Amino acid sequence: MAKSSADDEELRRACEAAIEGTKQQVVMSIRVAKTSGIIGIAGKLSRGAMAKPRVLAISTKAKGQRTKAFLRVLKYSNGGVLEPAKLYKLKHLSKVELVTNDPSGCTFMLGFDNLRSQSVTPPQWTMRNVDDRNRLLLCILNICKDVLGRLPKVVGIDVVEMALWAKENTPAITKQQANPQDGPVTAVAEEGEMTVTVERELVSQAEEEDMEALLGTYVMGIGEAEAFSERLKRELQALEAANVHAILENEPLIDEVLHGLESATNCVEDMDEWLGIFNVKLRHMREDIESIETRNNKLEMQSVNNKALIEELDRLLERLRIPSEYAACLTCGSFEEARMPQNIEACEWLTNALHGLESPKLDPSYSNMRAVKEKRAEVDKLKTMFVRRASEFLRNYFSSLVDFMMSDKSYFSQRGQLKRPDHADLRYKCRTYARLLQHLKSLDKNCLGPLRKAYCTSLNLLLRREAREFANELRSSTKASKNPIVWFEGLTGLNQSVNNADTSAASEAYAKMLTIFIPLLVDESSFFAHFMCFEVPTLLPPEGVANGNKAGDDKNDDLGIMDIDENDNKSGQNSADLEALNESLQDLLDGIQEDFFAVVDWAGKIDPMCCISMHGITERYIPDQKADAAGFVRILLDDLESRISMQFSRFVEETCHQIERNERNVRQLGVLSFIPRFATLATRMEQYIQGQSRDLVDQAYTKFVTIMFVTLDKIAQTDLKYQDIMLLENYASFQNSLYDLANVVPTLAKFYHQASESYEQACTRHINTIIYYQFERLFQFARRIEDLMYTITPEEIPFQIGLSKADLRKVVKYSLSGVDKSISTMYKRLQKNLASEELLPSLWDKCKKEFLEKYESFVQLINKVYPTESIPSISEMRGLLASM
Repeated sequence: MAKSSADDEELRRACEAAIEGTKQQVVMSIRVAKTSGIIGIAGKLSRGAMAKPRVLAISTKAKGQRTKAFLRVLKYSNGGVLEPAKLYKLKHLSKVELVTNDPSGCTFMLGFDNLRSQSVTPPQWTMRNVDDRNRLLLCILNICKDVLGRLPKVVGIDVVEMALWAKENTPAITKQQANPQDGPVTAVAEEGEMTVTVERELVSQAEEEDMEALLGTYVMGIGEAEAFSERLKRELQALEAANVHAILENEPLIDEVLHGLESATNCVEDMDEWLGIFNVKLRHMREDIESIETRNNKLEMQSVNNKALIEELDRLLERLRIPSEYAACLTCGSFEEARMPQNIEACEWLTNALHGLESPKLDPSYSNMRAVKEKRAEVDKLKTMFVRRASEFLRNYFSSLVDFMMSDKSYFSQRGQLKRPDHADLRYKCRTYARLLQHLKSLDKNCLGPLRKAYCTSLNLLLRREAREFANELRSSTKASKNPIVWFEGLTGLNQSVNNADTSAASEAYAKMLTIFIPLLVDESSFFAHFMCFEVPTLLPPEGVANGNKAGDDKNDDLGIMDIDENDNKSGQNSADLEALNESLQDLLDGIQEDFFAVVDWAGKIDPMCCISMHGITERYIPDQKADAAGFVRILLDDLESRISMQFSRFVEETCHQIERNERNVRQLGVLSFIPRFATLATRMEQYIQGQSRDLVDQAYTKFVTIMFVTLDKIAQTDLKYQDIMLLENYASFQNSLYDLANVVPTLAKFYHQASESYEQACTRHINTIIYYQFERLFQFARRIEDLMYTITPEEIPFQIGLSKADLRKVVKYSLSGVDKSISTMYKRLQKNLASEELLPSLWDKCKKEFLEKYESFVQLINKVYPTESIPSISEMRGLLASM
């Protein structure tokens, strides 16, 4: 018999290596074949089911007082090394079933009760022979009994036969006595080459002895299993028949028991009938008691309701009562300042009364009561009458306040005296009625429209007159030149100069106008927004600053009206109120912009340069006007900025036209008049730059310089003979006059570099013209040689017509004999046509350098083509030029 894999020590060591680190001890390991198909005829696998080699290992792990048992499935990796595939806990083993389709009896299935999908057929394990199967199953059953204290269900396998097999295959057993808590006890039997490991017997020693005694009573041998089973069945039937007979013999006793039960049943029925009668009587009594309690509860509830109704009616009557003092104040009371606390108190009562007659303060069930309807109509009548009287009074009051100020000339600027507008008294008097306006808004929102219109109309007259008187006196008191400055027209000479009078007073007058009136207008807008109950964010000026008064002035302590309605804490912006506020501010401040425009036009006529500083001053005010109440002031500043930009753009356009008129003048030589004038203009413009007006000035620079360069090119093209001279002189003058400004102004630096490039180009063209005029034959000869070198070799050139050595000697003799005189002639021609003497040294140096470079290339060309010919060397020519 072949050696079983269960005795393979190498296999056991491989299994222990595979589960190393788990602290588990391998009890048994055996090779099996895993299949998932159905075994058919002759024990062959069905089609599509393949057997896979596996190793089943039973392992245990001690954990304190307990021992855990596991069934491990190991498979072979690509390198033939065992590696864990699956792990089952034996405590979940519920069934061991033999596969009946395998006639060999070596295939079985293990069922676990914790598998996720019980619908999937568990794998089938096929052993090499029945002995290996019995070894494995006996080991599993012994561990389940000893460690877990229970046995799984065994289907298709005779446990007695397995026990007999285990006894036959263990002739010599050495038992190790140990504590059952220490784990399973292992018995080892040796017989030849086979070693069988049995973990305790399936039956105890006492049970085995009883079974042997039972089997000893029978004459038949143990091998006659069928006859033994048949005999046991017959004896069991006989024993059951004896039990039935014994029961039938006890019939009289059973009859006596049944009679006693019948008597007890009759007594119970009588008792049940009596209890039913008592239950009916008790139910009738309970109904009578409940009826009495219900009547008592209704009477008590009626009493409570009547009391609550009387209290509620008293409260309603109190709510509907109109106090006589409030009625008199609302219908015919005076609106004088001394009576305003009583009027405010009456308004508060009226507001509370109206709210008290509306839901949710008034129960909806009271709304249809006649008394409530009559009182509501009476209160509405009081409200209408009071709102009409208060609105009429406030309209007349606003008009009278403004008329009083208009009639007093001391409120306005006069000849020789600039008067700062002061509205402290006006606001103080208006503030007296601020709370009244709040109550009017809560009583009737529609009444605020006419009141706002009346206030704006009256105050608009005052503001426009203050601005007009202030602007007129500001212009008359400012000393400035009345003659407009013309920068580029009618200036044909360089010695004429423009009027350099200081015109900054005009821009200072504009700045003073903004300084006085912009805070005033913002303050008025903010006051108006609060006073007339607009629910928009506002911007209040610092206390006492807007009107130039000291912080300690009593009249100025309450200019802001943030406490008009202390219960109004709304901070969200209401788009409808914002639109209405903008319309009202238009009515309040409309027309005042004309006086600002007049100051702008006046300053622009005195000196257009003032537009630069005015533009910067205006831009400084714009970012500060972010509040919704300053919407009109933002529009005013934007309009002023646009008007200033338009005025300055008109000046720029007129100046450009003056520059363009120079090209229609008679033939001009030397530096054109607008070149130095532009430097003076740029210097003046830089003095007026403030704030963000740099962009405005840079745009003007771009237009000026562009039209200047275009006009210069047109004038230079009228006489091509002197074109380059005019260009280089004017570009040089442009650079010299703007050198300092170009270092600090990026825009001018860009045009400075452009003029420098144009100057270099004009110089190069003019110098080349003078050089070629004096040495034309010499350099034309060199050019012909250069052209031929692209097509033939240098050795063939002396054999071409006109390029022989004799021709070379003639050209050299003609051009270089008396070369010092020729160079002197070049200098005289350069000096003759140049109007700017200061440019002559630099131009002559450029001319000598350019001539020397051309002569050097000529000498190199001659040495390559005519190596035997001698001409003046480069050093000789350089020394000659240095001595000139």
